[in-house]
Amino acid sequence: MQQYSSLPEQNSQLNAHSSTVLTTIEQLRVELWFERSLNQLQSRLNNCLSLAFIEDKQEVVTAEIFQTVVTELEIAINSSIIAIALPEKVPNAIVEPQQSVCKICYISGDSTTPIQSSALTVTLNKGQKRKLTLNSEIHISELQQLEQQPQTAWCLSNDILGAVGWLIICEKSSINSSSLNVTEQIPKLMVKAAQMCMVALTQVKQIESLQQQAQQLNNGNQELQRTNQLKNQFLANTSHEIRTPLSSIIGFTHLLLAQGYDPNRQRHHEYLNIIQSSGKHLLALINDILDLSKIEANQLEVNWEKIDLPQLCRNVLALVKEKAANKGLQMRLEIDDNVTNIVADPLRLKQILLNLLFNAVKFTKSGTVGLEVKLLQDKNEFMRFTVWDTGIGISEQNQSELFQPYFQVFNDNDALSQEGTGLGLTVTRKLVEIHGGWVEVKSVVGKGSYFTIVLPLTQNQVAELTDTVEESQLQQTSCTNRKIATYTPEKSSNILLVEDDIPNAQLIQTFLERLEYQVTWVKTAVQMWDALKQQHYFLILMDIILPDDNGLALVKQLRENPQYSHIPIVAQTAMAMKGDRDICLAAGVNDYISKPIDLPLLEKIVKTIVD
Repeated sequence: MQQYSSLPEQNSQLNAHSSTVLTTIEQLRVELWFERSLNQLQSRLNNCLSLAFIEDKQEVVTAEIFQTVVTELEIAINSSIIAIALPEKVPNAIVEPQQSVCKICYISGDSTTPIQSSALTVTLNKGQKRKLTLNSEIHISELQQLEQQPQTAWCLSNDILGAVGWLIICEKSSINSSSLNVTEQIPKLMVKAAQMCMVALTQVKQIESLQQQAQQLNNGNQELQRTNQLKNQFLANTSHEIRTPLSSIIGFTHLLLAQGYDPNRQRHHEYLNIIQSSGKHLLALINDILDLSKIEANQLEVNWEKIDLPQLCRNVLALVKEKAANKGLQMRLEIDDNVTNIVADPLRLKQILLNLLFNAVKFTKSGTVGLEVKLLQDKNEFMRFTVWDTGIGISEQNQSELFQPYFQVFNDNDALSQEGTGLGLTVTRKLVEIHGGWVEVKSVVGKGSYFTIVLPLTQNQVAELTDTVEESQLQQTSCTNRKIATYTPEKSSNILLVEDDIPNAQLIQTFLERLEYQVTWVKTAVQMWDALKQQHYFLILMDIILPDDNGLALVKQLRENPQYSHIPIVAQTAMAMKGDRDICLAAGVNDYISKPIDLPLLEKIVKTIVD
């Protein structure tokens, strides 16, 4: 009997144990469902991320991530509708309670129901039901209620991207999966899914950033390659341009030396003209390079003056006429009667017009080259200069590159199209822009080209700039006269030339001696001091770069020495950048002349000091 009585107790223990085992198995099955759902979601998200490495696919990948999240969660939970709402742009800083702040952009659905027709029903405060479909707008008050209720809405956000959107699920209704009661696990699953979604979106953003950096680096490399290509092209063109006139200079000089120079032979005069022309060509080449360097470094000096425009244009055409006549071209000049004066840098304006006119002559085999000057219609404060020709023309493709540094128009049928460094038009455009104007080009291949530059012209500018220029020139003249007046040079014709370059020294010495000056030539600072002790000089021509000292330092020493402080000094140097003249004047020189030496200018400076 006792045995029977003990049976119920044993059966009770077995039932309790079985119940515990069943509960544990149920928990394991739920946990396996949870992990399997997350693994499946992660696997799908990884597939989405693989697309992110394809350029210009970031927006597509982002959309795919959102749709993957809602689809995989719907599969996992089985009987619920999942949606993602994305924020809308709010025009006002203060959001009204009934204002729409987000819209349903992604929503799940089964295979028999189109995604567009799927809907989820959520419960708001006071039991109010709200049916949400694709593109449904959600007010801020409704969103706040959904976020406050459990198992309804979760904000998609992290520290990197901030708030991206909201993950929303319909109200629970016998939510089971494969006979598993997973209701309590749904909030945890939604939180994990939201985190995984944000991680995937962050990775897409990082991939996009890396691709942008890689693209910038690639663009930088391409630009570097283009720069190197242009540099190599420039060096090749410059080498060609330098060697061509140098060949003439060296060759004809050799002929003169071999034959013995005879001033009565016409051929020798022709040789000398070629040598001089080639030298001027070299100087023009160097000036183009220097001008571009000065402009790029913002060091170009602009001397504003009131210019007689008709006279300047006639002078410019006179310089081009000979070259045009040699090719049998006609030259035309048309100036409107209303055109009188303009405020500009006369040297730079000449340079602009000469660059365009010489180019027109260069690319025109027959016909006409012309310059037209008119006031711009409806804008009388602007002057329009048009250089036109009947030449070979320029293709549209070349027109887009025409003003780029080192670019040249190549024409297989015209060898002359390959001459030059490709800097002339670049310098021209930059000079025009410095004057506050712009350049326009119209051209047809085989028919000719029209280059138009437009420069500002206002009477106010004329008056103000003219007064400023005149006042500046008056002050400079007064200052110069005051400087020279303080000196009491010795009455002699002795000039001390301090120059270490032998050809330059011989040139200056020969030229000045022809003008009946006595020139003592020294090469170093030590020799200069020795020469000053032996006799008096009324002028010192000082090179700045010497082998044993700096010319500017020597000028300061001379000015501080009472015995020599009265002697006028002229700096003659290859220092030709902006500010170099001011530096020399500040050191104490009376005047400045840059190399290559302009001999007529040197003669004028010397005579001014003598008188």
